[in-house]
Amino acid sequence: MRIGIVNDMPVAVEMLRRVLALRDDYRIVWVASDGQQAVERCAWETPDLVLMDLVMPNMDGVEATRCIMKQTPCAILVVTVDVGAHAWRVFDAMGYGALDAVDTPSLGNGDLQKSAAPLLAKIDAIGRLIGDQHGRKSAPGNPSSPKADASTGLIAIGASAGGPAALATVLGQLPADLSAAVVVVQHIDESFSAGLAQWLDQQAALSVRVAKEGDQPVPGTVLLAGTNDHLRLKGPGQLGYTREPAGELYHPSVDVFFQSVVQHWRGPAVGVLLTGMGRDGALGLKAMRGKGYHTIAQDRQSSAVYGMPKAAAELDAAVEISPVGAIAQKLISVFGATGSKG
Repeated sequence: MRIGIVNDMPVAVEMLRRVLALRDDYRIVWVASDGQQAVERCAWETPDLVLMDLVMPNMDGVEATRCIMKQTPCAILVVTVDVGAHAWRVFDAMGYGALDAVDTPSLGNGDLQKSAAPLLAKIDAIGRLIGDQHGRKSAPGNPSSPKADASTGLIAIGASAGGPAALATVLGQLPADLSAAVVVVQHIDESFSAGLAQWLDQQAALSVRVAKEGDQPVPGTVLLAGTNDHLRLKGPGQLGYTREPAGELYHPSVDVFFQSVVQHWRGPAVGVLLTGMGRDGALGLKAMRGKGYHTIAQDRQSSAVYGMPKAAAELDAAVEISPVGAIAQKLISVFGATGSKG
């Protein structure tokens, strides 16, 4: 994997060099000391992955991520000191297409292998993601048909790279008295899920919180997948987490959740697949359409990364292809507004 490093601290750059040297298949192609240099170097030689610091002179990591994803898109991993202290900036960078975030390794304990493990695990996961050019070969399952009744409507949303900003746009336009429940699966490490829920809650009239084991989707509340296990419906109105199927490339998986909606949800539902790298959610959205549910995929022009919605379009999984700014109105037209924010 060809990797670019963006960091203005020589000590941090040296530490990253030492960590990457632990793997024979990682090669550093360039180092940039600020965001502007990173944009220029990406245009000169676009790497497979950029390790992006957040706080730098001239141009910070958020703006650099925005420019790179617009001009020469590639995988970006935020690597910065104390990601928790920079949570809002992390979400902004993810909104522009960064895939994940991790603390800069340190040698406080003197053990390089131990310090390097979290960063190497993130890089390995991204390597599997960007290497998944053709998607899995398995076909959708054959779940039982949902039973039509007068239960609550459900909006099932999946997103990945660029998702936080897209989610803020969609959720921010939905009314507090929306009559449908909303469940979101966003590709994000569990350490950031609570912060993302809080950030989205500030953008929306609906209440947004992390889904807990046994939660029931209810109108007026957005439930966000909150762990690295898969969120799924375990019954007609009950959410839960599961490690299975363990072989899924994505954790949590949008496909797993969408398939559980097809299997267990008894009322009306709409599936929405937003910006993201890879193909997760496309097969699940196809299954939802096959069961008669309305399905929407974000369009190319408004997607930070046109991977997941493109895969859905290629499978003819989406009834509608829509700009992100128009999706909320489509959802309102389906479900209307009769509930209240709790």
